[in-house]
This record gives sequence, structure tokens and C-alpha cells, in this order.
Amino acid sequence: MATRTNPAAASGAPNYTTPFIAVAILFGIFGFLTVLNNTLVKKLEDIFELGYGEAMLATAAWFFAYLVFSVPWAKVIEAAGYKRTMVISLFVMVAGALLFVPAANLVSFPMTLFAIFVLASGVCGLQTSANPYVSILGPEKSASARLNLAQAVNSFGSLVAPWVAARFILSDAAGGSSAAATAHTLEGPYVAIAAALLVLGFVVMFLHLPAITMAPEADLSGAGRERNIWTHRHTVLGMAGIFVYVGLEIALAAICIQFSLKQGIEPVKSWLNLNVFNHAAFRDLFGLQGGISAVETAGLMLTLYYTSMMIGRLVGSAVMKWIKAQQLLVLLGLVGTALLLVSMFSHGLFAVWTLVFCGWTNSIMYPTIFALGVAELGPLTSKGSGVLTIGNVGGAVIPPLFGVLADRIGIQYALAVPIVGYLYVAYYGLSGYKAERDAA
Repeated sequence: MATRTNPAAASGAPNYTTPFIAVAILFGIFGFLTVLNNTLVKKLEDIFELGYGEAMLATAAWFFAYLVFSVPWAKVIEAAGYKRTMVISLFVMVAGALLFVPAANLVSFPMTLFAIFVLASGVCGLQTSANPYVSILGPEKSASARLNLAQAVNSFGSLVAPWVAARFILSDAAGGSSAAATAHTLEGPYVAIAAALLVLGFVVMFLHLPAITMAPEADLSGAGRERNIWTHRHTVLGMAGIFVYVGLEIALAAICIQFSLKQGIEPVKSWLNLNVFNHAAFRDLFGLQGGISAVETAGLMLTLYYTSMMIGRLVGSAVMKWIKAQQLLVLLGLVGTALLLVSMFSHGLFAVWTLVFCGWTNSIMYPTIFALGVAELGPLTSKGSGVLTIGNVGGAVIPPLFGVLADRIGIQYALAVPIVGYLYVAYYGLSGYKAERDAA
């Protein structure tokens, strides 16, 4: 097995607290930008007079970038190291955010998709470098716990994004109905994002992040087999796990509002208006002068979905001191299956709440699969990260499949798609995570 080396090892145990906090902030950044992009669908429908399927190309363009650039970014890590790759990724993200300016001026949907693709390419690089960096930034046995803690910051960024979108992107700030006027509302937010990313890029550039290196691993096969990342069963199966997980997370989030409205959430709406939004301070804070509507109540259920995910990651990070990461993966995969079966065959608020609490079951899945997928890879860790990150393209494949099935047989029966995903995640935690030498 490969051993980890670092410059500070000779003088005692290194302190990774500050580097961990710095990189965890980056997790919040790409969580924020990913969810912000998902909220663009409604805006693009209005600007370019698109159907829902055409507007969903914004999501497809985002996740397609992972298919194209995951492996190339892994090669950048090999050549430049983790820290420099993070900096390069941030600067690519700056370019992508600035491309929204000409896209808005030209009122061009293809240009907007290109801007999304470039921005997502940078986010892909950030994920490809930040995930394995956190994983190897300390003892291997606590890698899953560290990744879950960092992903909790990612969830916080996901929580903030819908509020920012509602305030600065989705609102009719242009005060007009023309496509050009509406398109220009994208300029300000994305220029601000570009400026923030540029500053962050320079901060990371001058920040001291320890250079984590991996000692060469013995070639146990005698035939150079260890040099081919695709021969590592647990990594390839982990990529499939990331694929189904990202797909089911995005599919459930995308359908949450519509599902909540379909099942009926009037009791929740009435309770909120009576006990919360009858106070002027709360109405002003959330911009709900007339009280909360049914659609806004359904939006709150989506917020609770992401909130339960964030809480689950914080709790999961602590629980992993006593429960093995793979065991927790099996447990939550089975619980997620049970919750969706209840949503599938029940009605009303009960069906809504069981779907919302899938956010909790989702909480530790991505970071845990990732940590297990790069375990014992030694010098191939960066390549393994690239392979695993390819799995994010599930966000471009599974939600449309779920949508087509929902149109044909109904939303509730279409939940069979994410149920299959949960079962695969449970399988990965039961057996698929085992490296070759462990499985032997």
C-alpha cells in the first residue's frame, strides 16, 4: 500500500486545520454554483421562450463538462499539483462567469450554454482536485469523515444559491418584458461572481497548502498493472456509484416542487402564514409581502431537502468515528429505498415528507463513495479522482430519463429510477468498495 509523505512529517504530526478550512470553502463555492445553475432553467425559459426540455439543456451543458474534462483535469493535477490545479480551475471559472456578459448582450442561447459549459469545466477541475486533496489530507481511516464535513459546507452553498437566485436572477429586475432587458439581468450577478472567484483564486495562490505526495506503490502484478487506473475495480464501480447518486439527487431536487404541489401542501402553507409570515419582519426578510404562496411553500420543501442533506453530513462526519463509512452507506441506501417506496405508494403530506427526508439519506453518499473509490490508489489517486468525477455526468442523464418516465407513467411510479440508484449505492457499500486485495 502507498504511504503518504509530507514536508512536515519529520518535525511531528502536521496541522491540517487551516488547509482543510480553506479547501472546505472551495466546496461551498462549487455547491453554490451548481445549484445556482439549476435555477437558471426557469430564467432561460422566459428569456428565450423555450420549452422545459430545451431549457434543461442548461443542466445538461453543466454536467456534460464533467464527461469531457474529468480525466484531463487529473492529468493537470499530475503535472501541476493539487494547489495549482485549484488556482487554474478558479481562473477558468472566472472566464466562464464573464462569458455571461456577451451572452446577455447578444441574447444568445448557444452562447449562454457555452458560458455554462466553461464555468462548469472550471468547477469540474476544482472538484477533481479538492475531493482527493481533502481525502489524503490526514489519516486514511478518517478520509470519509473529512470529506463529509467538507461536503456539509458544500450543502450550505447549495442552500444559499436559491435565495441569491430569487433575489438577483429570477426577479424581474429589468422591469420590462423584452428578451434583451430580461437577459441583461444575468450580467450583474455573474460579473460579481467572476470578481469574487478572481479574488479567491489569488488568495488560494498565496495561501500555504501543504504539498501532499504519495510514495510509489509496489507493482504487485509484475506486469505494470498498477499503472492502469481502469483495472481498479473499486474505483470503476465507485464511478458508477457517483453516476447514479448525482443523477438521483438532481432528479429528486428537480421534481420536489412539482411533487409537493401535486400532493397538496395547503396545510403547511396555512400554518406558515398563520404562525410565521403574519409577522412583518419575516415577510420583509423573505420578500413575501402577501404571505407565502403554494409555490413558495413547495420551494421551502426543496430548501428543507438541502437542509436535511447538510445536517446529515455534519452528523455523518461525527458518526463515522463509531460506524464504518461503508456500513453507513449500506444503511442509508436501504433507508432511501424505503422512503421512496413510501412516497411511491402514499399520498398527501406523508408522501412529500418522505421524499424531502431523502436529502438526509443522500447526505454522506457522494463524499463516502468518493473516499472509498480513491482508497489504496497511492500515486494513482489523481487519476482515480478523474475517473470518479466522470460519474457526475449522471446529473445530465438520469434526470431527463426520470422526466420522460414521469410523463409516461406519473411522478410517483417514476421514483423507481432513483430507487434503483439507492440499491446500487447500498451494493457499493456492501461489496463494491473493496479493493482487489481486500476482495481476494
